[in-house]
Amino acid sequence: MRALVTGAAGFVGSHLSDRLLEQGHEVVGIDCFTDYYPRAVKETNVSSPRSRARFTFVESRIQDASWPVLLDGVTHVFHLAAQAGVRSSWGSDFSIYTGCNIEATQVLLEACLERPIERFVYASSSSVYGDDVAIPMREDARPQPLSPYGVTKLAAEHLCMLYHANCGVPAVALRYFTVYGPRQRPDMAFHRFLSALLADRPISLYGDGEQTRDFTFVEDAVAATVAAGARGVPGSVYNVGGGSRVSMNQVIDVMARCTGRTPDVRRSAPQRGDMRDTFADTARARVDLEFVPRVTLENGIHAEYQWLATSLPVTP
Repeated sequence: MRALVTGAAGFVGSHLSDRLLEQGHEVVGIDCFTDYYPRAVKETNVSSPRSRARFTFVESRIQDASWPVLLDGVTHVFHLAAQAGVRSSWGSDFSIYTGCNIEATQVLLEACLERPIERFVYASSSSVYGDDVAIPMREDARPQPLSPYGVTKLAAEHLCMLYHANCGVPAVALRYFTVYGPRQRPDMAFHRFLSALLADRPISLYGDGEQTRDFTFVEDAVAATVAAGARGVPGSVYNVGGGSRVSMNQVIDVMARCTGRTPDVRRSAPQRGDMRDTFADTARARVDLEFVPRVTLENGIHAEYQWLATSLPVTP
């Protein structure tokens, strides 16, 4: 495999690059280091794949890249680049989301036309579902996003499917359910909570804590992504979830056990765009991708805590 990974300096993208390189593949990584969180964090993420001989890194926006050169010899495209964040997607910043999530996806799909690509794997999100679907969530449910971010992820997913239907691009979409683990973005809940525990600061929790999520350890998300590149059925959408529905209050209890610290939880109002519950039906991924999540929530939280304790400075 010669793989192109967009968002290669990001949380999941850097892990995916590492996994592909460990399996003996060549990887071309591209990232534009958006300022959603500090560049230094992303530089640290990508330092591991950059240390390997079979990795080539390009700093560029997708819209500005030289695709005839970058796609030369590429067999698989893993499109993970995106502007993340539900709460930041409202208001004037929406144009950033349309540019990074919709326009960039269309540019990349166009660049892949008439190229011998075996799979185009797009990283979508459980945010496309919204709250008005049955639990567990199935891929054939009607998506009704609650946030502008979710709207852009769904729009890009639709672009992938129409380029498959009309142009033959072998696109597969993965709906990730709340990925966590080492290298997680600083704005995400587990990173914020564990950092607060390390620094003996209060934990800020939106809502009553009874909202639930299907948390997915990053190694499991990466395994599903690699499998989609090998076995995903073009034109298909797959849920990628960790296999259990857990409330935020239960998560904090697990963190207390893993860290041996007593959380000081400060509750605030729910945020607009936040879904109440998520839980993935992964039957389709089990059959087509042979996907079975391996990492328990407690083990995964412990791994992220150890990473934060040893690898990143804790700031007040």
